[in-house]
Amino acid sequence: MDTVNDRAIIGLGTPERDWQAWPALAALPREPLSSLVAPGQRAVVVAPHPDDEVLGFAGMLIQLARLGRDISLVAVTDGGASHPGSTRWPPPALREARREETRRALLALGVDAEVHRLGLDDGAVAAQADELRDRLRAHLQPGDVVFTTWRKDGHPDHEATGDAVAAVCEAQGCTLYEVPIWTWHWASVDDPRVPWARACAIDLSEEQLERKRQAVALFTSQLQPDDSTGQAPILPPNVLARLLRDSEVLFR
Repeated sequence: MDTVNDRAIIGLGTPERDWQAWPALAALPREPLSSLVAPGQRAVVVAPHPDDEVLGFAGMLIQLARLGRDISLVAVTDGGASHPGSTRWPPPALREARREETRRALLALGVDAEVHRLGLDDGAVAAQADELRDRLRAHLQPGDVVFTTWRKDGHPDHEATGDAVAAVCEAQGCTLYEVPIWTWHWASVDDPRVPWARACAIDLSEEQLERKRQAVALFTSQLQPDDSTGQAPILPPNVLARLLRDSEVLFR
């Protein structure tokens, strides 16, 4: 069944210890980013929400910056719907906070990226798919190397973003790499729904991983419980454990 419900993000998800014990994860082919983004090519990261560019791509962003590659970040939404009904985080304040969190996180990573904010509605990207494709056409250029969330990642906004980016990349002549983020939650080890045969890994040094940890820690709106609603953190420790590894996985 090819639906988001088949990839539901519920419960605690697959523990990181299960992924670490899976030999195939450690055995994924390693790729140097210098071979994925050649000198003179622009790297474009398309993030559905503020924090996705760090959770999924921080190590890659650090390495691209150090390679001297031109980096552009496209923020699809400003993340204003992550705390429904909150008096602590009403949408206008939340959108502003999350934009600032991204700014500070990029500084912590040492990444000077041009940021384009599309301002689509958080939680409703699929309903704005035509607009998203139109907006992406204005940002993506032939020859760009584009990184975004996997088209089957489980979160509806991630999937809608991945679908739109894939369509525009094909039309514009861009190279596309997709990164799983919520996949690590709903998928099981050796899950046949995941295209492991297309996967490769980018290794992070301990210094790069520590910078990623520091950048993630700046997303306080997502890391703290909301006393006004009783909502737990959006990114609790079990979720972060799966995203703060010493490698980042992408699908080619």
